[in-house]
Amino acid sequence: MPISQDAANLPATSRDLFALTKPRVMSLVVFTGLCGLLAAPVHVHPVLAFAAVLCIALGAGAAGALNMWYEADLDAKMKRTASRPLPGGRMDRQTALHFGVGLSFFSVILMDLAANHLAAIILAVSILFYVLVYTVWLKRRTAQNIVIGGAAGAFPPLIGWAAATGDVSTLPVLLFAIIFLWTPPHFWALSLFVRSDYAAAGVPMLPVVAGVQSTRRHILVYTLPMIAAAVAPWALGLTGWIYGAVAVGLSAAFLILALYVSANRATEPKEMGPEKRLFAFSILYLFCLFAALVVDKWMLA
Repeated sequence: MPISQDAANLPATSRDLFALTKPRVMSLVVFTGLCGLLAAPVHVHPVLAFAAVLCIALGAGAAGALNMWYEADLDAKMKRTASRPLPGGRMDRQTALHFGVGLSFFSVILMDLAANHLAAIILAVSILFYVLVYTVWLKRRTAQNIVIGGAAGAFPPLIGWAAATGDVSTLPVLLFAIIFLWTPPHFWALSLFVRSDYAAAGVPMLPVVAGVQSTRRHILVYTLPMIAAAVAPWALGLTGWIYGAVAVGLSAAFLILALYVSANRATEPKEMGPEKRLFAFSILYLFCLFAALVVDKWMLA
């Protein structure tokens, strides 16, 4: 499905530019970045906090735009992405490239001026990792793309913490590990439902390469170290009992759902089956886990 040749004659609307930033993905990125900032053991001025979170949002949006610029050919081959601005013929690729590059530089420079060098450097690394390592190098080459590439979405808590403190310590590294290990089971649960799209586009996602049953087993396997990372901040005495109770309770529920997924023998995942329930719960899991971190810090400080 070729991209419309008339796209170059169409002006990009504000809605199309906003769509390039992948706002749904950005919301989770911004939230975890904000939680990393609020969990830091320092008082952060509201203006600095707003500027840091804005930079995280802009950086995530820049990475999303560059991802769409590079993957316009893939998006045109998949039903769930065919209506995006580039494959939909509402924008030319050059506009997306300029928008993504400009937003990248602006977010990093603003972070450096508003916060500190370390936060700006980590933000720049996160953008480059998502674009160059995941999008350009991994996604079209290996079924482990989302495993390694998951690091791209794990940087925001590190960035938020660094913006507040100017350094990185054990707790933000564990927050990075939680998201890094959470990404594969979360994404694989979704990819089971759209594997035909990936197959049509030639993307070697795990369900396409290894099959449904293997993907279900991988979801369970990756859930175990994710749970260990989620409980570790409390077990190591870096958080209080509020976070500990939430982490243990949510992780137990996640494990039960992952076991149901692994035990499922249906050839095709069903709309209301365990895979869809796990995917929906995984989003709630991460939001509640990071919210508990902030509540724990402010209630028990």
